[in-house]
Amino acid sequence: MITRYTIAAFALLLTACGSGKTNELLQNKKWKVYDVTVPASDPYNNIQVTQAKDLKNGYYSDVHYQFFKDGLFIATIAGQPDSGRYKLLSNGRIISITAADGSRTSEHLIEVTTLNEEEFDMKVKSGDYHFILHTRKQ
Repeated sequence: MITRYTIAAFALLLTACGSGKTNELLQNKKWKVYDVTVPASDPYNNIQVTQAKDLKNGYYSDVHYQFFKDGLFIATIAGQPDSGRYKLLSNGRIISITAADGSRTSEHLIEVTTLNEEEFDMKVKSGDYHFILHTRKQ
């Protein structure tokens, strides 16, 4: 007989496996941004398309991310590193990025759209719009 405790234990196991696989794929690699696009699900907006191009050629032209054990996150922008903390949510589909002290007052939520050994694409919010940051393992 399956009890609610069995179901709860199974759900916890699935959650742990999903987050564990995400961590395994993310950690100890340098992920370099190579493209910025508009999510396919967003309605067409010329300003958003222009901003994606500007971000790709400007701010994100020299950006890479690194994820380490114990929740350490490092973003390097134009050669300048900045650290913070990360935590996986929603079975590894969402990454919470916070300040180095773990304060959630400036939390950024990132949706994992693609993640494998070579590619990591993430949906981020910048200003009023969402963008997909396409990264490759370096």
